[in-house]
Amino acid sequence: MMPKGPKGEKRPVDVIGNAVHIMRIATGEIEEGSPVDDGKDPAAKALGAKGGKARAERMSPERRAEIAKTAAMKRWESR
Repeated sequence: MMPKGPKGEKRPVDVIGNAVHIMRIATGEIEEGSPVDDGKDPAAKALGAKGGKARAERMSPERRAEIAKTAAMKRWESR
């Protein structure tokens, strides 16, 4: 798997190759690429973000905490 930059761009796997790549970006030798298209419709992504925010606003703080604890347990369970 290739590492991703902060905006989703592909970066070299090895440390030296990554350093050279970053140096070339910093010196202007190459331009940093645009984010990788994830294949999702931008309008659908925006609506999904609105729905998640609305759901969180409707929920009680206790229910949000319960969901967060369950999610944390699932994340740590796989390690």
